[in-house]
Amino acid sequence: MSDLIERAREWLSQDPDPETRAELEALLARDDEAELASRFGSRLEFGTAGLRGELGAGPARMNRVTVMRAAAGLARVLGPGRHVVIGYDARHNSDVFARDTAAVLTGAGLRASVMDGRWPTPVLAFAVRHLGADAGVMVTASHNPPRDNGYKVYWGDGAQIVPPIDAEISRAIDAVGRVDELPLGDSWQTLTHEAIVVPYLRALAGLPVGDARDVRVAYTPLHGVGAETLAEAFRSLGFAVPATVAAQRDPDPDFPTVAFPNPEEPGAMDLALGLAEETGADIVLANDPDADRCAAGVALPGGGYRMLTGDELGCLLAEHVLRATSGDDRLVATTIVSSSLLGKIAEAHGARYAETLTGFKWIMKAGPGLIFGYEEALGYSVGSAAGLPVHDKDGIGAALTVAGLAAAARRDGRTLLDLLDDQARRYGLHATGQLSVRVEDLSIIQRAMAGLRAAPPVKLGGREVESAEDLAAGLAGLPPTDGLRYRLAGDARVVVRPSGTEPKLKCYLEVVVPVTGPASGDVERARTAAAADLAALKADLAAAIGG
Repeated sequence: MSDLIERAREWLSQDPDPETRAELEALLARDDEAELASRFGSRLEFGTAGLRGELGAGPARMNRVTVMRAAAGLARVLGPGRHVVIGYDARHNSDVFARDTAAVLTGAGLRASVMDGRWPTPVLAFAVRHLGADAGVMVTASHNPPRDNGYKVYWGDGAQIVPPIDAEISRAIDAVGRVDELPLGDSWQTLTHEAIVVPYLRALAGLPVGDARDVRVAYTPLHGVGAETLAEAFRSLGFAVPATVAAQRDPDPDFPTVAFPNPEEPGAMDLALGLAEETGADIVLANDPDADRCAAGVALPGGGYRMLTGDELGCLLAEHVLRATSGDDRLVATTIVSSSLLGKIAEAHGARYAETLTGFKWIMKAGPGLIFGYEEALGYSVGSAAGLPVHDKDGIGAALTVAGLAAAARRDGRTLLDLLDDQARRYGLHATGQLSVRVEDLSIIQRAMAGLRAAPPVKLGGREVESAEDLAAGLAGLPPTDGLRYRLAGDARVVVRPSGTEPKLKCYLEVVVPVTGPASGDVERARTAAAADLAALKADLAAAIGG
């Protein structure tokens, strides 16, 4: 306990934030060993996702000391004279963390440019390349719970950092002393809407949106920062501004209407789907709070809506981009946990295909000629023959392209569901699903992965496990990662991995069912069979991991 108290007092003596100082003083006053240990028994690790964690005092929390140390580490790696662009969302303390970052960077002799508003993450990613900056920082926790915040670092190519840069920054952070001894500057540049959002929207105008505009859209930004930019993007390209969920339109860091501010979570889309019913929308769209992800749903012929999976939307967008471009140097990419359908689509269109580790930082490193990338967790980077306007996932650009695709289908008397049926007939029905186990104790995930490695399953969902691959070995030229991949009889696949951003163990499932005829009934029968297969896989996996 004495060591915890010493560390806490050392932290308290340099903390510039009166709120976290008061929090820490209260813990010390009541000798709260458990809470002190949770804050000072470990620290947030800086990695390829930067920093992300719960707000509060101490090195295991997101706070001003943690952020200033991260900024000082980044400054040491970059060196004086380099230029860093800084953006922030509407979460608690995001604007404060952005200003602290600018103060530390300029105090270390770097140039800093700070956005003057709470703009989406893809705007920051775009700004890095547009301004020729050496790096970028986005203060956001994306779709994490309200109590969290995060610190995402981009390099000069406009993409998130990958090894070994993350390790260099982490070592530099470890070498930072007291933050109250850091020199601080106050001469950073302010980036206006005209200087950065307008060029971003101009770049999106080059996406393959098509010329159809007659589509009714219902939309929610889920209390995040996407509404204003999305409305401006739609208006600039001649679309009607989507009907927006009033209760979720304005940024609110407490996310009062949802349990988790993630379009994938149960209940998150309820208000948007209700608005879609009221307005007779053809499609419903959603961004997550920092607007780098996009979810889409489609009106059903008999009423109601069906939300598309990330794989379904990703493969629709991929084929759309490939039809709008030409050449055998085109590259499309997705991750090891996404649908294998993208590889078949690429082959059919004479394009190259790459498979990467999870995370857009890896997709952006897939290779030259990249014109489209996606991950099943609702992340898409849509490009054109000119390449990608944003070297990260972009929920605004994806929403625009989905609206254009839906408008073109509507003009032909069809919907996105019809386009999905078309793909099933061409390539077979590729059905994907997911089993997620959220935990409070991360050791549960470690034990589950160790158990699967020690005793790999021999049968899942009634299918023989034909191969069990440990991704920690760095298979097929991929960097090592904590994950397991099982290939099953009958063209099925399972990947198990710990989430990199949330306390979850995630299992990704895919089954491929042939479609035997051109009639839609054949597709529906294949979907019914696939749903049963996925349910059987989930049940066996849940038993195998104790979930």
